[in-house]
Amino acid sequence: MGEAEASTRREFIEKGIVGAIAAATTITVVKATGSSLVGSARAQTIPPDAKYYHLFPDHTEMQKRYAMVIDLRRCIGCRACTVACKSENNVPEGVFRTWVKIVEKGQYPIVSHLFMPRLCNQCDNPPCVEVCPVKATYKRGDGLVLIDYDLCIGCGYCIQACPYDMRFLNPVRKTAEKCTFCVQRVDAGQPPACAATCVGRAINFGDLNDPTSEVYQLVQKNPVHTIKPELGTEPFVYYIGLDEGTEFRSAEVD
Repeated sequence: MGEAEASTRREFIEKGIVGAIAAATTITVVKATGSSLVGSARAQTIPPDAKYYHLFPDHTEMQKRYAMVIDLRRCIGCRACTVACKSENNVPEGVFRTWVKIVEKGQYPIVSHLFMPRLCNQCDNPPCVEVCPVKATYKRGDGLVLIDYDLCIGCGYCIQACPYDMRFLNPVRKTAEKCTFCVQRVDAGQPPACAATCVGRAINFGDLNDPTSEVYQLVQKNPVHTIKPELGTEPFVYYIGLDEGTEFRSAEVD
């Protein structure tokens, strides 16, 4: 990482830390018991597999490193992934964990369009974890960035910290929400709903530390891109077939 990229990363995290401090010191909503919502949340049991910045394992030391490789050459824009995601995760109307963005390539009059599924990038260095004042957002040892809904107070700082606009406030539960790679399915040995439903097999999921996995083979055999790599978040969602540009640039996968 160059000095300019490192500076950008530092500034990004510093802003998040300031936000976290503000959230922790200004939220004074009180329950009927008289205890603050922050204090009540902190009293909850933190998930035993939760990892925070000082405990993040190096990806070379991770037993599993779940990742997603999306081949835009195969995506037909059917949005079956979006429907499957909402059904599997009971996502309320008006909000989405994943959707399909239309990306324009080329310059007039020679232009073309790509259908680009968007979802949480499951960053290796997630800024959303850094800013959460009650440690509701955390990262597991296998790389999945998750939210403990019992701890979340809905302050929205993680939503502001996400540089990909992939988080939102659940209008029913009143907590932060995002794509989790369908963790309930992953823990049961199944792929995320979007990957299982994709009719063109554009969405691929697996363990990047497993040389026999399809995602490993795809990143080894194809040029891949991540979104905004200059921020140093190191996403675990990779794209095939997206040309280098101001927002999307090549990624090197170890």
